[in-house]
Amino acid sequence: MPTLFTAITQNLAITPLPKPTMVSTLVRHSIKIIFMHCNFMQKKVVKQVRKFSKTLLNLPKNAKMIEIIPAIDLVEGKCVRLTQGDFNQKTIYHENPLDAAKFFENMGFKKLHLVDLDGAKKDSVGSVANKKVLAEIASKTNMTIDFGGGIRTEEILKAAFEAGADMVTCGSIAVKEKEKFEEWVLEYGADRIILAADAKDKQIAIHGWQETSAVSVFDFIDQYTKKGVHQVLCTDISRDGMLSGPSMELYNEIIQQFPALYLIASGGVSSIEDIAQLNEAGIPAVVVGKAFYEGRITAKDLQPYLN
Repeated sequence: MPTLFTAITQNLAITPLPKPTMVSTLVRHSIKIIFMHCNFMQKKVVKQVRKFSKTLLNLPKNAKMIEIIPAIDLVEGKCVRLTQGDFNQKTIYHENPLDAAKFFENMGFKKLHLVDLDGAKKDSVGSVANKKVLAEIASKTNMTIDFGGGIRTEEILKAAFEAGADMVTCGSIAVKEKEKFEEWVLEYGADRIILAADAKDKQIAIHGWQETSAVSVFDFIDQYTKKGVHQVLCTDISRDGMLSGPSMELYNEIIQQFPALYLIASGGVSSIEDIAQLNEAGIPAVVVGKAFYEGRITAKDLQPYLN
């Protein structure tokens, strides 16, 4: 049976020396070579792990990153989140929505999706229900505000802009009064008017998701992209507030049919991996709400996307 010394020297293609005095020298030499090899392999493994991590998070050098937009939903002046748009499943996260807005601004976000759920309800009084909150956030932060919820008349539209909204998201009006919505796009510009394509089983839902229309989400988007609309916020209602992951099948279908569209995905995001998946799929932007409030996505997770 070969000795340990013979096995090591044979493995290194070194002829064993008969002198016992050389054993320690050869062993030290062998161990040095083994450690050099291990160090090389360690560097190689680390390099592969880093490469894998970048692939996993879809963070290639100089790549265009998905825009992450935090959401604040308003009910009676408070920051809340609903589950699947159900007002009976409401969780209050901040008594003062300005605190949430400042928190997001301090994290490094530049844009805010602000939703007036009181105004979105079918039986709303026909005004900007949470106008005071909108004005306060607009005056006390430097964030670009996209405001939605109950924008059904030009009076409400103007009031939202006057209160500090930089852009508005409209859905019900685009279903109920097509000509009026098209006029708004022409008058105020497609950069300031975002089309809300809220979908339930791929059909458009309106009035705070309390009513489902017979219009297909794809026909709806097609109709208005032909009129100049280039920003669409699409929420899969079945996933909103559920933390069950984004509706990748729906968003992939939309982006394949409308590759030039600035699609803003919404609903279901539960982790940084969900955002990475959307980014990898080429979705331009995503609205995130409950995942922030529940602490599932941290500031550290977001750094590659915010720098």
